[in-house]
Amino acid sequence: VVVGNGDNGGDALYAAARLARRGAGVYAVLMDPGRVHGGGLAALLAAGGRLVERLPARLDLVLDGLLGIGGRGGLRPPAAALAAQAAEARAAGATVVAVDLPSGVDADTGEVAGAVVTADVTVTFGAYKPGLLIAPGATHTGAVRLVDIGLALPAEPALGVLQDPDVAALLPVPGAESDKYRRGVVGVLAGSGQYPGAAVLAVAGALRGGAGAVRYVGPADREVLARFPETLIGTGRVQAWVAGPGLGDGRPAEVERLLARDDVPVLVDADGLRGLSPEALRRRTAPTLLTPHAGEAAALLGVDRATVEAERLGRARELAERYGATVLLKGSTTVVCDPAGRVRVNPTGTPWLATAGSGDVLSGLAGSLLAAGLAPLDAASVAAYLHGLAARHAAAGAPLTARQVAEALPTAWRTVHHP
Repeated sequence: VVVGNGDNGGDALYAAARLARRGAGVYAVLMDPGRVHGGGLAALLAAGGRLVERLPARLDLVLDGLLGIGGRGGLRPPAAALAAQAAEARAAGATVVAVDLPSGVDADTGEVAGAVVTADVTVTFGAYKPGLLIAPGATHTGAVRLVDIGLALPAEPALGVLQDPDVAALLPVPGAESDKYRRGVVGVLAGSGQYPGAAVLAVAGALRGGAGAVRYVGPADREVLARFPETLIGTGRVQAWVAGPGLGDGRPAEVERLLARDDVPVLVDADGLRGLSPEALRRRTAPTLLTPHAGEAAALLGVDRATVEAERLGRARELAERYGATVLLKGSTTVVCDPAGRVRVNPTGTPWLATAGSGDVLSGLAGSLLAAGLAPLDAASVAAYLHGLAARHAAAGAPLTARQVAEALPTAWRTVHHP
């Protein structure tokens, strides 16, 4: 066990004492012997545990009790040195279990500044901490197990994570009186001579998102109709727009016209995100949903991509506030944030989703949910959930394509309703 100061180190020491009483050989390395948790140390020594200067070379288990939820700004050198010992043990085959959260992960944001413990299992107490759910911190947690210790929790969480019943309750379901217009029509402005596939994939996602019809506007109408003959072509009544996938450099004025109309929600993705005006978006009364990846978010904020990836939660909040829009920040952790500061983190997905065109499918899906009447925060959150679940079904541990993700959306929809 690697032991820091305070209650987190005390929790680790008490756990180690219980293991020692069960007959395990237990060794503890103290970060600061003068400030160690006295009760935990006494319990460990009474159970037969031993204090050592360095972790032994052969271990089955390492308990990380260096820092708890109060740790900020990265590990100081003494803690970093013990984190390195834990990493060596893990590389040699030991299982690392973190107490409450891996040391070096910011509990509130998931940010990692420097050295960090990478755990195979994290046992967290009372409630999930945001840092366990948001990358880069989430990549160091391993499997997370929540233990209820009777804490009084606030009515409003710092962030939300939808599960199957939440998504099922939000999904649009047609009634006996529904027709395609009552269910909603989503307009898709996408594609170009260079990127006709983006239009096809956005329409594919939109057709499976619960709206009654999809209306396509753009130069790839032949490709879209060849794949989806049910698509409506040309301008007409819509309840929401998806604008941007595969537009290339030549049609920003069309996106600007959609945003200026201010009569229905507009989702802006990919090429449509270039040159957006925060002032123009903030003047809109109809909702706006932005769906950037880290590079596009960096351009909108005037920072570098690495900054966005390291500070996903803070940068998503900054985008939503600056542009007066709901933001779906795509990536290893998909974060959804609205202008009021409400945040959701998506729990589904697979690394195989990092494939060309998957974002186009997600945009069409989210736009269709907007047209069906969902609020932007709900539409974005539900779309990300179904998109990630569909990818899991389609991939099954193997590479996949964006088209396969779209085709697996009905399976994801049924899974949510009948887990």
